[in-house]
Amino acid sequence: MALPPASLPRPRIRRVRPVAAAALTSALLLTTACAGEEATEEPADVATVIDEERCETNRAAGPVTYITGYQYQASVSILEAVAADALGFFDAVCLDVEIQPGTGDTIGNSQLVSAGTAHFTSLGNEAEVLQANDAGHDVIGISTYGHVPIATLLTGTGIEELGDLEGTTLGHKGMLPAPLEAMLVADGVDMDAIEIVEVGYDPSVLPRDQVQALTGFRSNEPFLLADMDEEYNEWLPEDYGVVGSFGVMATHPEWAQENPTVVEDYLRAIAQAFSYCQENGEECVGYAADLAESGYDVDHNLRVWNAEHELVTSSTPDDAPPGYIDLNLTEAEGETLVDNGQLDELPDLEPLFDPRYLEAVHVATEVSWPAE
Repeated sequence: MALPPASLPRPRIRRVRPVAAAALTSALLLTTACAGEEATEEPADVATVIDEERCETNRAAGPVTYITGYQYQASVSILEAVAADALGFFDAVCLDVEIQPGTGDTIGNSQLVSAGTAHFTSLGNEAEVLQANDAGHDVIGISTYGHVPIATLLTGTGIEELGDLEGTTLGHKGMLPAPLEAMLVADGVDMDAIEIVEVGYDPSVLPRDQVQALTGFRSNEPFLLADMDEEYNEWLPEDYGVVGSFGVMATHPEWAQENPTVVEDYLRAIAQAFSYCQENGEECVGYAADLAESGYDVDHNLRVWNAEHELVTSSTPDDAPPGYIDLNLTEAEGETLVDNGQLDELPDLEPLFDPRYLEAVHVATEVSWPAE
């Protein structure tokens, strides 16, 4: 739910100078080379970490299909699954997981899970769980890693307050993200006075002044613009009292009830991978690069991963495990959809989010990995 800020937030002005950018690139090239070497090594055998009866139950479920949110991008909820597979963590819990790259159509992915064609998929935020169900797709959220909006609004430095966007053009990638619309509304911007257009994924439309504002992901476009040595202002929804989330894992509720150990141990394996990849990002991104085979920007994806896992850590309370679900936050996020007309009313949230599977494989804030 959008709350009016106590004082007017200022945009975050970002710029990387050419020398700094070159140094960053050189450092990333060095870590990329190391990642490439690590990714080519065969992972060590991982012992089974569950008992024989549970192992047989998981194997009896057969192949489990996970569809990524977007290709093999090193985003939270995607990279952990890739790494869990490469490191043998799925084998350690007796799961046969098939990873399929998504196209970015996360609502379409939820339809595949609802139909039983796939079993798990990454959604962009908890709002998408609500939107998917509103579209008739039977899915539930079972973990939420990020508890801040991942969406960001980028403008030229001539935009000094959000009201300056009236009379300008704002570009998006398919739809205006709910947290960004809520931010603009919370600041009293006349949305009818902004021309809102779809522009795709090339952020250079902003410095070329084809648009005066551009939606993006805070782990993506800011880095790309910095690489171009472009100045920009960044506007974050949470500075305007807007809540949000990212890195959501979803499954089918009935399938989950029929296969609870599969769901629990899938979350156990990716939680273990999340912890591993926090300290071994280059290696984990290397595994994603191996799956993509060609054209994979390791440097950029490493930055995506580092930015997102740091956001997860900073938005997770000390007494909660990564991936925790807080329905109070979910309600506030859902209210932004209602306020913006993207939902007619807020549904009952408890049937749409089930934290029990994640809680079952954690002891306090730590994932239970019995072999340790």
